Amino acid sequence: MTTTISSLAESMGLRSDTLRSYERVGLLEPTGRSAAGYRLYDEASEERLRFIKALQRMGLRLGDIKELLDVRDRGSCPCGHTEVLVERRLAEVQAEIEQLEAVREQLLVLKRRNTECMEASTEEKGGAI
Repeated sequence: MTTTISSLAESMGLRSDTLRSYERVGLLEPTGRSAAGYRLYDEASEERLRFIKALQRMGLRLGDIKELLDVRDRGSCPCGHTEVLVERRLAEVQAEIEQLEAVREQLLVLKRRNTECMEASTEEKGGAI
């Protein structure tokens, strides 16, 4: 089974431009071209695209995904390489969590100050009447 770029993109809920960008960075290759010059993809391409999307959902970036695909394409076990990428991504996620917690604390301080200010303002108005 072969399919065009637009059909493959549609079946995966993506835009054709996304698949073209995957081609440019070396994540996806068409298996051929039609007589009219349209890119053609086979079932292996569809499976590869599912793998790419699954890795993206796990938070891996395209550069990391390319590294994994390159290892897999060479026929090597990507396990060791995967561990490095996953550990790196976990460290990034932890750093993001810490940054978000710092922002959360700042927002809670602002909220507390706002509440105190509103209470003080209400007391001032209540005393003036």
